[in-house]
Amino acid sequence: MLPLWTTRSMSESASESGTDSLTWISWFCSLPGHEYFAEVSEDFIEDDFNLTGLNALVPFYKEALEMILDVEPLEEDSLKIPDVSIVESSAELLYGLIHQRYILTRQGLQQMVEKYEAGHFGYCPRVFCHSHPVLPCGRSDLPGLDTVKLFCPNCIDNYSPPSSRFHGVDGAFFGTTFPHLLFQCYRELAPSPIAPKGTNSTPTSSSSSNGANKATTSSSDLKSEADESRSNKPTTLQPNQIGQKTPQARLYTPRIYGFRVSELAKSGPRMRWMRMRPESLEELELVGNVVESRSVTTAGLKTVRG
Repeated sequence: MLPLWTTRSMSESASESGTDSLTWISWFCSLPGHEYFAEVSEDFIEDDFNLTGLNALVPFYKEALEMILDVEPLEEDSLKIPDVSIVESSAELLYGLIHQRYILTRQGLQQMVEKYEAGHFGYCPRVFCHSHPVLPCGRSDLPGLDTVKLFCPNCIDNYSPPSSRFHGVDGAFFGTTFPHLLFQCYRELAPSPIAPKGTNSTPTSSSSSNGANKATTSSSDLKSEADESRSNKPTTLQPNQIGQKTPQARLYTPRIYGFRVSELAKSGPRMRWMRMRPESLEELELVGNVVESRSVTTAGLKTVRG
């Protein structure tokens, strides 16, 4: 008796390889729209600890697990199943949730790194990221809430996949943790939060001199605030603790007839600072100290008001 999934997939896979040598996992990952998936090791799936809690999320859990592992079901068990397609959808859901956990392991991360470096996940659509590779991620760890998105480590933003064949893939099959854990483990692949010198500077003109003066003043205020908060605090941030790749840090400058639009104009680029990066390790620490001091102050105010 053939595995349940073989009946449906035999005609699809016959042209590629024999059904005897094709496992359910290989077949599933080879389907159109499933290019983002890694092939989960059967040893990982057979370890009950790795599947803790999934039986409460997946209907026909036992039958779905047998289908994934190509275990031939008992005849009396197969007669209890009202429709094979129900088990097939449960197997896809179960594999996706297992996949979310697997790609957080050392072996799973390594597989995804190889796909990332080969460009299997695509590239960032933002012009000034210059086709930086992206990683699949979800906006929720629970299935059925959102589809898969693509995370760009250069601009730290999410995008929808350009091809519609990925729009039906559940984002929970990759989860919210995966891309960020990967760059914590492989810092040599992560763009540095420090921009090359001179990246943030823009050509000055009479129309934007006030804005430049304002930016200089706010920068000096920020520095003095950081100096006060830092006091005798030792330096803890080391160069090997941050991303090692040179980032694509260029920012778009809106212009009218060749002249840069002032930050003070009604349609001026007021949110430009959101994509700016510090240009040295000292500036990066300075920003971190200011954020930390402001958080402490805010927490203190809440306590007093409470």
